[in-house]
Amino acid sequence: MSTGAAEAEVQTYATSGLPGGLLRLATCGSVDDGKSTLVGRLLYDTKSVLADQAAAIEEVSRRRGQEGPDLALLTDGLRAEREQGITIDVAYRYFATPRRRFILADTPGHVQYTRNMVTGASTADLAVILVDARQGVVAQTMRHGAIAALLRVPHVVLAVNKMDTVGYQESTFTAIAEEFTQRARELGITDVTAIPMSALTGDNVVEPSTRMDWYGGETLLAHLESVPLGTESASRPLRLPVQYVVRHPAPDRQVVERWLAGQVASGLLRVGDPVVVRPSGATSTVAGLSVLGKETDSVWASQSVAVRLADEIDISRGDMLTAGPAPQMLRDLTASVCHLHDRPLRARQRVLLKHTTKTVPAMVERIEYGMDVTDGSRLPAQDALSVNDIGGVRIRTAEPLAVDDYRENRRTGSFLLIDPQDGATLAAGMVIC
Repeated sequence: MSTGAAEAEVQTYATSGLPGGLLRLATCGSVDDGKSTLVGRLLYDTKSVLADQAAAIEEVSRRRGQEGPDLALLTDGLRAEREQGITIDVAYRYFATPRRRFILADTPGHVQYTRNMVTGASTADLAVILVDARQGVVAQTMRHGAIAALLRVPHVVLAVNKMDTVGYQESTFTAIAEEFTQRARELGITDVTAIPMSALTGDNVVEPSTRMDWYGGETLLAHLESVPLGTESASRPLRLPVQYVVRHPAPDRQVVERWLAGQVASGLLRVGDPVVVRPSGATSTVAGLSVLGKETDSVWASQSVAVRLADEIDISRGDMLTAGPAPQMLRDLTASVCHLHDRPLRARQRVLLKHTTKTVPAMVERIEYGMDVTDGSRLPAQDALSVNDIGGVRIRTAEPLAVDDYRENRRTGSFLLIDPQDGATLAAGMVIC
């Protein structure tokens, strides 16, 4: 599936009318920590697998001489992954329980696929970082922790997996949980929930374990169903990037109304609220709101909406409706970027910068530092960033952009760098104001 098609599928699911809230989560961990088995266990035990798919997995497992179904086969969809027994691509999985809907980004564990982990975690509300109970916290564990911290993922679960291989010992779990929590705190991660489990046997994944009665916390699924959602985005100042201008006849058919369509990046918006249009600075009030063709009195972060303003203002795609503390209007951006392409990103390189719904020409003026993603420390400046590298850059754009610090607003503080020659995505960036 192409990147565009995958994004469209995710968006369709995210805006569907299924009951309950929507949690976006990303799973990551070192190779052989059992991540694919964990994801397969979640899908299998929540009855989110079609009967014919489950039967096919069971048949393949029997032919391999395995006693039970190899649940990793539910997620390792690429032939290369099945042959190597590793996950190398980001695969999105959708499932639901009576309490909540989920979009799960299954990201790779190999160091050379760090960019895939960045892609999967960039929109996540929660990251599940797996640790093999026999190995404990390793360099790749902290690499994923540092990326989660850099991407400002609000919640982190430390899944201490394969507890069956260490006799379900409480002391092993406690030592691993304490080490990771301390090191995560140094990276700036404050919300860490550690859960002992065995994805192979199902202990504490969906069902509580009878072999770890010393653990009094929630199962992984119970935690995913109860973790708070959307409070950060809803409490932020209003940011609504305009994606499309819709002209529609008024009910009396006498005039044509202009509706501004887009997805609320953050904040709340009500009929009668004053708004400021960026970059023009024009002001107006909200005269109408429509969601899925039905008028409503209010909308909030992550909802797709059409807005009708009380005044006729020149607004087009790429403009932004704002309220509350104003975003900064900047042409010179200081940012952290993760380089995603095999071609290096070089100083003085001309690019296109895509910020929310606006794309403008830009130049990478200089690369100010590299980053050690194991501990988040800075490395000396360099002339180029290679694939999977993370570093600090200075960028100048052809026109001002309405941006927020990424630490305050993940949606309006992020951007993509695109090759103007072939349209390839080069890097993902986070604004530092």
